Formats: sequence, structure tokens, C-alpha cells
Amino acid sequence: MMKLVIAIIQPTRLSAVREALEKINVTRMTVTDALGYGRQKGRTETYRGHEYKTNMLRKVELEIAVNDDFLDRAIQCIQDVARIGPEGTIGDGKIIVLPIEETLQIGGDATGPEAV
Repeated sequence: MMKLVIAIIQPTRLSAVREALEKINVTRMTVTDALGYGRQKGRTETYRGHEYKTNMLRKVELEIAVNDDFLDRAIQCIQDVARIGPEGTIGDGKIIVLPIEETLQIGGDATGPEAV
């Protein structure tokens, strides 16, 4: 089986997470800029002397298709590296795991786990 790991993390942690995943041979992912709203409830910023509140905070979304034998180590790697501080903090992110029914390689003949 294959799984889709969606990790929503702090933008400042992207390079470290990517490098750590590369060390465990997880080298293919899609990265998307995202805005989110959660328990952080936004923050107040100043722009040209005017204070304003932003409710949507910048995050980065990683989409990583993995075979089952890589799932646990990929999740553990993301948790360990994306967490800020030993206990973590609100806003560190989320990891969502979804099943993948089929994978097809567009530029070749590979399907299923070989296409991941």
C-alpha cells in the first residue's frame, strides 16, 4: 500500500525537514505555500507605522507519497525536525496521512509502489 503524507509546518522549518527526509531516502515531495488559521489566532503586525491584525498565518504544506515501509520513519522524521523546542509549541503544524489507491507515472510506464 501507499500513503499520502500531508505535513503543514512552519516555513522556517522547511529546509531542515527536507534535509532530514533526504537522509532517510524520502526525496520526492511537493511543497506549497499555505495560509492557515488555528489555535494561534493570528498575530498583530506593524506596516508603515500602522498596526494591523492578521488572522491567517503563513505555513508550508508538504505532500509526500510514500510506500508503507517508509511511512513510520517519514512521520517520525517530520515530527522530530518540524517541532520547535523539546515539547513543541502551538503552531508547529499538523501531519495528515491518507491512503493512495493508485499511482501512475506520467513520463513512464511505472504504476503502484514503483511510481512513488
